[in-house]
Amino acid sequence: MSKKIVLIGPPGAGKTSIGKALSKELGMQFIDSDAEIERNTQKKISEIFVDQGEPVFRKIEVETVTKILSEFEGVIALGGGAPINSAIQEILINAQYPVIFIDVSISQAANRIGFNKDRPLLLINPRQQWLHLMSERRPIYERLATAIVSSDNHKPADVAKTITEKIASKI
Repeated sequence: MSKKIVLIGPPGAGKTSIGKALSKELGMQFIDSDAEIERNTQKKISEIFVDQGEPVFRKIEVETVTKILSEFEGVIALGGGAPINSAIQEILINAQYPVIFIDVSISQAANRIGFNKDRPLLLINPRQQWLHLMSERRPIYERLATAIVSSDNHKPADVAKTITEKIASKI
């Protein structure tokens, strides 16, 4: 089994919940890049967006994610926008570990995140923004992924089991 598994996907896919379930199932540690950014900066991501702007957040995100991907062993949930950065894409394309795209429909994502204010890119017309983000990001997620798993209508533990089976079948 790989020492590292990376989860990518849009807001509301359930990367954090699934990552926690997967790490428990596999007896691995878990880290969420967005939570790590908030811990390191002592600010919510939405505050960074509002106070300093998206470019500042993306710079912090690249530094944080690059460090996690090089040093952390375990299950890693990346923020929805992290894989859009070319430096992060380069790392994931050349990775010797599974990169799992957690896919989700807008109806399921809307139910899960309620398009809340802590999702800065979804503040104005959240459904339209989410669809726009996905139209841009889906091809990147699909290109980077070694496997695609849908989280629609599934509990995190069930999605984690599906991921474990997919990874095991590729060994």
